[in-house]
Amino acid sequence: MAGGIGSTEIIILLALFFILFGAERLPKMARAMGQSKGEFHKGLEEVTSDPKADTITDLEAGGRTPEQALFERAKNVGLDPVGMDTDELSAKIEALENLGADE
Repeated sequence: MAGGIGSTEIIILLALFFILFGAERLPKMARAMGQSKGEFHKGLEEVTSDPKADTITDLEAGGRTPEQALFERAKNVGLDPVGMDTDELSAKIEALENLGADE
């Protein structure tokens, strides 16, 4: 073949791969490459699945991350959020908001 890879070249390449990597490692490498390709396509599909839903959610949040919104809620109920993890902070905010709603 002019300018392409012929059958002789493919046989030589396969022989080199068998010599370099061994007959045991080649199927493992091919399987790992196939799994990597599958994971890549799955991740790509997740990212590009529905970009409009993410955009609408971001617009509704006013450009703030969930942590920023939680800190703002904490400040609104008079709680200092510094040094607290998000679960503890969320529980305290809920308790203070429920206490304020009951009154």
